[in-house]
Amino acid sequence: MSWLPIALVGVPLLGAVVATVPAVRDRAVAWGIAVSAGVLVLAVALAAAFEYARPADMQLQSDRPWIPGLGLRFHLGVDGVSLPLVVLTALLTFLCFVHLAGHPPEGGRPGALVVTLLVLEVGMIGTFLALDLLLFFVFFEVVLVPMYFVIALWGGAGRRAAAVKFILYTLLGSAVLLIGLLVVWTQAGTLDMVALAGRHGSGMARSAQILAFLAIGLGLAVKTPMWPLHTWLPDAHTEAPTVGSVLLAGVLLKMGSYGFARIAIPVLPEGAAALAPWLGAFAVAGIAYGSLACLAQRDLKRMIAYSSVGHMGFVLLGFASLTPVGLNGALFANVAHGLITGLLFFLAGAVKERYGTADMVRLGGGMLRRLPYVASLLTFACVASLGLPGLAGFWGEMLALLGAFRPAAGLSRPLFLVFMAVGGLGTVLTAAYFLAMLSRVTHGRAVETVPLAGPLEPPEPDEPSGLYEPRGPYELPGTYESPGPLATAEGVREVLSQAGEAAEPVEPVAAGAAMAALDREGGVQETARPSAVADDGRAVADDGRAGATGAGALGAGAADAGQTGGQTGGQTGKGRRPYRDVTAHELAAWLPLVALIVLFGLWPKALLAVTTPAVQSLLGSGVAP
Repeated sequence: MSWLPIALVGVPLLGAVVATVPAVRDRAVAWGIAVSAGVLVLAVALAAAFEYARPADMQLQSDRPWIPGLGLRFHLGVDGVSLPLVVLTALLTFLCFVHLAGHPPEGGRPGALVVTLLVLEVGMIGTFLALDLLLFFVFFEVVLVPMYFVIALWGGAGRRAAAVKFILYTLLGSAVLLIGLLVVWTQAGTLDMVALAGRHGSGMARSAQILAFLAIGLGLAVKTPMWPLHTWLPDAHTEAPTVGSVLLAGVLLKMGSYGFARIAIPVLPEGAAALAPWLGAFAVAGIAYGSLACLAQRDLKRMIAYSSVGHMGFVLLGFASLTPVGLNGALFANVAHGLITGLLFFLAGAVKERYGTADMVRLGGGMLRRLPYVASLLTFACVASLGLPGLAGFWGEMLALLGAFRPAAGLSRPLFLVFMAVGGLGTVLTAAYFLAMLSRVTHGRAVETVPLAGPLEPPEPDEPSGLYEPRGPYELPGTYESPGPLATAEGVREVLSQAGEAAEPVEPVAAGAAMAALDREGGVQETARPSAVADDGRAVADDGRAGATGAGALGAGAADAGQTGGQTGGQTGKGRRPYRDVTAHELAAWLPLVALIVLFGLWPKALLAVTTPAVQSLLGSGVAP
């Protein structure tokens, strides 16, 4: 019996309790870093103690009576399927706390956020360690309440509606999941997941397996999420704070896909074989839908959220093939998606913090000149996500498509060839929307915009036409080119005076030369950030943390006061708030993800050597080709 699984669940729980003490609450973020670092050390110790010669066996188990009257046990353990996800969860949680150290939550109450994230970590790690069906369900549900509060208390303007939608969808899915688990219990007479997987469905009628797989699959599909049960995800990602989006995409979605590998497929092989074509059909529908939806998005976080629908479609397609190759691809894509999308949401949060918006049109382009380090890392994360060979995103999707090329015996190969073709088209669309986003945001000339409230009014005959010249088909209503009248201080004043008191403040900043002139005329003044609209409709001024938080900035993408045309450089103009490039806390949170993305891309065997024997054991002889 090993104490490591119990410690992995108990340390964050104890840390959350201690974080409520007033003496600790004042240093809550530092406490969160210490506790999550301890959990990460325990996860690394678990990986070091793991016997890689037999990854298919359940190891480091802790099995104690839980509810003896019902035969329930507190049974924890790890094998080649769950080990990578445990380490991934501990790593992402630690990196989120490191990020919080330099970027305090906008909603305040950092102590409450630390408690919430530590409780969330308990549920996430417990889900991957649980070896009892009911214990799995309990941990599976534990994550819902803290994630609801993360979105509802520290999210954006639409946080409450997004949080309610998240909790309703996931609770409904959990109710259906519980029904499926109870069907398994009544048919098999046990809740022990190791024993159930070893039986490979023996003793359960085919009809009961189909019913149980349908219920369990629907419950897990909501969390994964699978099209068309995905509609809670874009809103939750868009409104969640940066750390919430990272954990939601990097870990919570993996809990649903992990359930397919741990419970649905090995415990119910006949049900899996009967419903695999439907699972594959919904998977490729999600790939195509997610990719097309990304092409239509303007919000950066929302685009990344829809990309998760497509990427998780490849995971489900790998599961639907019911082959060792397909399941290996699904598990590899699980880990790769957690690393890459976690990095993407870190970067999207950094962009939104600096510009005051995640709208790709209003960002104005030219980020490589203004924020070279942030833009370069964003480019890296995007090409990793689109599946560039040599990076982690390539192997999982390639293996999932290869699994669809040769599905398990008993499945229709022509049908799965169609699935493979649609999935291949999805990879092309993935490249299209990521490259289109990069060309719009990171490349080109830096364009400064001044959006005005309300629709664009036709210009009066005596008004200068330069104020109302549209930039192109993607222009926001009331958005204008910065050169011309906006190149002078008087031009800025004229535009703002015409807008009146209801005008939205300058977004993101006025032209560089004009702002320098305003600074010289009015003294040292801070550039107004966009106002955030509170839930009751009142405009609340931002506290001015636009990229100025955190220490150790590597560069400042602000224009020099002596330059014209809004060009950006490494010199910070006097009297202006600059665009801060990558800070020390951000580098500490991002670089481990970059390193792992490159590592698994160049050396996929590091992960496949652990998952392959475990996958073959889970499939048994019933559905493997």
